[in-house]
Amino acid sequence: MLIVQYLPGEAKMKISRREFFNSSSRALIVSCLGTVSLKAASKPKPQTVNPLDKALGITTSSFSGHMAAQALKGKITLLELPRILRNELGMKVIDLNTSTLAATDKKYLDQVRAAADKAGCVLTNLKMNQRNLDMNSPDEATRTKALTTYKKSIDVASHLGLKWARPLPLVKRPDMKIHIASYRELCDYGAERNVQLLVENYGWMQDDPASVVKLVEAIGHNVAACPDTGNWDSDSIRYAGLEQTFPISVTCDFKARNLGPQGEHPLYDLKRCFEIGWNAGFRGPWCFEHANKDRKALFRELTLLREMLEGWMKDAAKDS
Repeated sequence: MLIVQYLPGEAKMKISRREFFNSSSRALIVSCLGTVSLKAASKPKPQTVNPLDKALGITTSSFSGHMAAQALKGKITLLELPRILRNELGMKVIDLNTSTLAATDKKYLDQVRAAADKAGCVLTNLKMNQRNLDMNSPDEATRTKALTTYKKSIDVASHLGLKWARPLPLVKRPDMKIHIASYRELCDYGAERNVQLLVENYGWMQDDPASVVKLVEAIGHNVAACPDTGNWDSDSIRYAGLEQTFPISVTCDFKARNLGPQGEHPLYDLKRCFEIGWNAGFRGPWCFEHANKDRKALFRELTLLREMLEGWMKDAAKDS
């Protein structure tokens, strides 16, 4: 059903029934349903809550060396990970890596999604980390191969119901004209499948604190930032880069290197990284990227990181 809205000094405008009932305009609305009071029409819309605010999780690369495509003694499959993450580590967000997908057929992907749903976990992102791809190559065949592979991964992300996908930046700075054109092609493809593309500070981007922001602005549509707290060439670049990047970020790789027994992290200040994000208005999801060859130690350290961030968020919320 269409309802005609009359605004003073403006032409007639057709709005949907949903828009009619959600309208906060103080203008007089006339329809076959009768007149809606100004008081009702001006009632503010309820604020939407981001379900991923303050949500914590992991990137599957954290389990490198501990995961296998098939069930093996001492190894974890992706189908088991959601239950383990929720029950043993107390987190719910899973940021996937293409290398941790045992297959890409729909039957397997449905199993992955069902395992996450059953455990109460949320699958958010697919890091497209296929090697030997170059979507920036001046050679058309090489570039087409990379884009075709990435598009297939975007199809996977879409089937899994993921919000985001991220192509892998290379070490060598690309021809920016080609790079932006290729990114835009992926963004267009993703938009048709409800998948937003991400930009992460990696490779050639690590020595410039403004690199992520500049690239996101140049691409222009269906793209956002995913800062990695560890992937910067120095502390001065790290903190300046996070200050610029967090305001346009939708998720974060909260990376930690070697941890002390109480969570000491001498390489860089983890709490400062968190505070920069929080003060910029970023609330999550925070996805821990942290590895340890010893599974028991890995679980202990991921739990420690979770408890640290939970405490920091609690204290920050009190002060805000």
